Amino acid sequence: MGTSFHLKRYRVRPGSKVRLSDWEPGDASGFDGKKAEGLRALSSAAKRIDALQELMYAEHKHKVLVVLQGMDSAGKDATIRRVFEGVNPECIRVAHFGKPSAEEASHDYLWRAHRQTPESGEIVIFNRSHYESVLVERVHNLVPEKVWRKRYGQINDFERMLSEEGTEVLKFFLFIDKDEQAKRFQDRLKDPTKHWKFSYLDYNERAFWKQYMAAYEEAVEKTTTDAAPWYVVPSNHGWFRDLLVSQVVLDTLEGLHMHYPKLDAAKAGMATSG
Repeated sequence: MGTSFHLKRYRVRPGSKVRLSDWEPGDASGFDGKKAEGLRALSSAAKRIDALQELMYAEHKHKVLVVLQGMDSAGKDATIRRVFEGVNPECIRVAHFGKPSAEEASHDYLWRAHRQTPESGEIVIFNRSHYESVLVERVHNLVPEKVWRKRYGQINDFERMLSEEGTEVLKFFLFIDKDEQAKRFQDRLKDPTKHWKFSYLDYNERAFWKQYMAAYEEAVEKTTTDAAPWYVVPSNHGWFRDLLVSQVVLDTLEGLHMHYPKLDAAKAGMATSG
């Protein structure tokens, strides 16, 4: 990349106490460069991710699950667009998790997540995720505390199973502050092309900011593991958010040490003899 990125400071260590006050939403110091250099690095990383995803699809052995969580306007959609720009749509899929449908609500809370997990050779991105069941449902008292408290262990078991079956699980909490969220909501109101993104329901959730931060702290603390680590991503600066996520994804793909499949000798002989 030409400049270095200090990723370890954003990865949450298993067993550590999580205090969001230890991170600064406006921080961009983890990258040894300015915004312009960061944008160039992001473009380079996106091209490399595209090439590695094609290789992963061809090899058809590995799977990658990317979980994006964050308050409204934290930049989940923008991160998906910029980090995975140019990736072949045949090799990647985005799953959105809003309010459960009647069918989904009739099953256990992990059912809708499990049916969206990646196939071999595929990257799947969860835009929100199964973590809504320890965030929204906790904050709004939709289930009793004795129910949502059990879910941390259940989620860990679920993600460990995915990992043991060959899925790389990467989880990102896109962390913005309340003032930045207000600014982004105002930007949506000022720009007619973004009016469709504005929701008074989202705006009203600001009244529960402290409760959400407490829920995120506990969820990240209780469910960060070696098999499925959490990254707290300072997201007030979109370029830094996207670059951090892209670098973690890129490092993960490079760490798979993939190879293109060799042509079967018998098939090669048939082709040349024809």
